[in-house]
Amino acid sequence: MHDSGGADLGGMGQVRRGMNVVDGDGERIGTVENVKMGDPQAVTTQGQGGGSRPGLLSPVAEVFADAEPDVPPAVAARLLRTGFIKVDARGLFARDFYVAPDQVARVDGDTVHLTADAGALARET
Repeated sequence: MHDSGGADLGGMGQVRRGMNVVDGDGERIGTVENVKMGDPQAVTTQGQGGGSRPGLLSPVAEVFADAEPDVPPAVAARLLRTGFIKVDARGLFARDFYVAPDQVARVDGDTVHLTADAGALARET
């Protein structure tokens, strides 16, 4: 169970896959691909991963693991702690975005409204 300490986290609890996402300028930037709730009280991000088991196949499994969020390590550590929304960006060659809870202004119906414009969001590497 996730306890946000009473904070709404910008409506993260209302976000679902497939919702439209608009940036702070009101432009539609994509749809919600994934929602990961974080643990702001966590001391490390150790438990936020897939929980690999030690053994011969662990190094092989790590190579093929779909690590999320796929951003630089410092940004990933913050997003794993706070939680994030992965946005499937519009356009054939567009890189996906990661949205932190403090970048969510509100959720109305099937639309997530952000406080930031697309240029200020973490992009998938």
